[in-house]
Amino acid sequence: MTENLIAATYPSMKKNDLIVIGGAGGFIGGSLTRYFHNQGFTHIRAIDKKPLPMWYQITEGVENLNMDLSEKVNAVKAVEGAMEVYNLAADMGGMGFIERYRVECLRSILINTHLLEAAYNAGVNRYFFSSSACAYNIDLQQDPNVRALKESDAYPANAERGYGWEKLLSEIFCQEYYAERSLETHIARFHNVYGPNGTWDGGREKAPAALCRKVIEAKDNGSLKIEIWGEGTRTRSFMYIDDCTFGIDQIMHCEKLIATPINLGTSEIVSVNELVDIVEEIGDVKLQRTYKLDAPKGVAGRNSDNTFIKSILNWEPNTPLREGLKTTYTWIEQQYYDRKAGKRTVHD
Repeated sequence: MTENLIAATYPSMKKNDLIVIGGAGGFIGGSLTRYFHNQGFTHIRAIDKKPLPMWYQITEGVENLNMDLSEKVNAVKAVEGAMEVYNLAADMGGMGFIERYRVECLRSILINTHLLEAAYNAGVNRYFFSSSACAYNIDLQQDPNVRALKESDAYPANAERGYGWEKLLSEIFCQEYYAERSLETHIARFHNVYGPNGTWDGGREKAPAALCRKVIEAKDNGSLKIEIWGEGTRTRSFMYIDDCTFGIDQIMHCEKLIATPINLGTSEIVSVNELVDIVEEIGDVKLQRTYKLDAPKGVAGRNSDNTFIKSILNWEPNTPLREGLKTTYTWIEQQYYDRKAGKRTVHD
């Protein structure tokens, strides 16, 4: 894991400089809030449109605001006095969500548009945008044995409908605000982030959490069966949350990465069937598999080419999938049985 690595945050930043994190009620935003708090920053403004009781994590000592950043007036209020702004706010989820709710995904561009303009007018020093591997040309992702995607593979543009196009256009906004208005922006293309304190049911969860939950359910109800979306051969790489937060910090504070999209993901590619194998091993169970072939399943293959990030940062996300999944499985299992016992969980 990454807990023992040294934070990359600018030495010139004061611990009471204001850091603003949009989407802080979500999985990655909440984890990033806690990450900076643990680094000793005392002035963090965390913002999400979800009511506070629905936030995945709430960090003590942080200014927590319930605001919809797609509204211009809220974006202006959010960045007042900020030194740095991290935009992780978006309507998104796993493949089941982004294929069914493309309009909602596209509307997230309002968040980035208003937040960028507000940050520029407020004199913010640095602005971070959380992009996605969904911005890559889907023509390059039609084979499970896909070659790893390098940053230039986003063009010629043919992103995933809805979510992918919102990310790609928002990247351009970030690049042009730097080119024309000198607002320092940083852009990371996330590849499938997973870990504790994330979505594990309800339709927005991604494959690692969904499969952990399904294995736990199958063991608990005695069915010993699991339904897999698709044919099980599609491939992805998955990045553990600690690698993600540390990577965001490094990318935001690297002068060589201003207005330059960069992959943030692991290069450890697995098929869905292989992912199930790992979760079954963690759960000490073997399940009968059925395949829902008409379920949302996304592109055939996607993996992160980490040549660029290693050349710039001399680092890449490196938590082994099996290690990260074990921690994630344990957390979801606790959530599952807490809910069954009538206790509150992050989704209740």
